Parts: sequence; structure tokens; C-alpha cells
Amino acid sequence: MSNIADNIKNIQSKLEGTGASLIAVSKTKPVEMLKEAYDAGIRDFGENKVQEIRDKYPTLPKDIRWHMIGHLQTNKVKYIADKVYMIHSVDSYKLASEISKRALEANRVIPVLIEINIGDEESKFGIRPDELEELLKSINTLEGIKVSGLMCVAPYTDNAEDNRAYFKQMKQLSVDIMRKNIDNIDMSVLSMGMSGDFEVAAEEGSTYVRVGTSIFGERDYNTGM
Repeated sequence: MSNIADNIKNIQSKLEGTGASLIAVSKTKPVEMLKEAYDAGIRDFGENKVQEIRDKYPTLPKDIRWHMIGHLQTNKVKYIADKVYMIHSVDSYKLASEISKRALEANRVIPVLIEINIGDEESKFGIRPDELEELLKSINTLEGIKVSGLMCVAPYTDNAEDNRAYFKQMKQLSVDIMRKNIDNIDMSVLSMGMSGDFEVAAEEGSTYVRVGTSIFGERDYNTGM
């Protein structure tokens, strides 16, 4: 018997009163495990790969909100434009423009977040904080997308407190952008915090924490997905 429901309950109790919602990161996990999380009340699921959204979407309830949280290639946008609730990983005009095009074809508006490489790590995607305003001013007239806030993947650490400064920086960045009153730009969403540091992220203003391992256990990379 899986303890997925217990894990979810435990995480949600830690988030109580913070204003942060839980996204269950289900990458590489089989549909059966997602169903258990769904039965425990989860409606927001995060995937890193387009193919997994495509594979899982038809077999699971339609009230699930699918979040694309991994790096998204422009040539893959067309496969999920009619399926995703939100795309967390926009980091270029080119990608935003393609999402806009595919959203219009699907007759919808897709909420997107701008990914910030807050730790300035070469191995990570995202833009630098000082590039944000320029990117926002270049994409804010695109139809079919709605910039709803920011996302980051903080550096990996064994001590969650190490990332508090990064989360504070992200929150301040969103506040600074809101003060600039750029047309069609909203900063109500802050997607930050994962299994190792979601409590600290929630304390610093995260509105979505993306938790996988603490719900489903360690990932199995041998699934062939």
C-alpha cells in the first residue's frame, strides 16, 4: 500500500497558512501513482517532458491542471498547447512567440511564467534577473499568452536555509516588476521551492511549490520515458 496520500497530507499541513499551493511533480511516474495523488485531492500536476503530458493526458481526469515545468523546445509547443494549464519555463521571446501562436490556434490564452536563473548556474535554463524587464517589454503585446509571474529552480543544497536568500530575491524581483506597471504583465504567481526547500520557499512568498520526491519517492529514470 502506497503512502502517497499520507505524504500529501503531511506536505499540505506544512503549507497551511502560507498561501502556497502544491504541484505534484509526476515526471517519470506511472499513471497509477498519479491516480492515487488525484484521489488524495491533488489537481495540479507538473511534468518536465512534453511526451509525458501527451501520454498521461488522455488517461486521467479532465479537471487536472497540467503544469509544464521543464525546459520547453519551441518545436514541441504544438503538442501541449491545448492541454497545459500553465507553462512555467518561458525564457526567451522565441518561445513566448511560439506559445502565443499555438495558443491562438487552440483558441485559448495560456498563462506563462518567466524562468529566472536565480543562482546564475551554467547548468540551468532561465534568464538573469537583469534581463527580465527587457524580455517582458518584448512579449507583453503577444496575444494568446498571459504572463502571470516568475519561476525559479534554486541551487541544489542539503540545507534549505541556503536558498532563503534566492527566494527573497525572487519575491523582490516580482515586487519591483509590479511597480513598473508594464501593460499586460501580472506578478501574482511565484513558482519556487521543491522537495528539499519548499517550506522555506513558502515562507518567502512562493505561491506554487513543485514537489515530487517527497510525494512519490525517488524517481525511476529507467522507465523508458
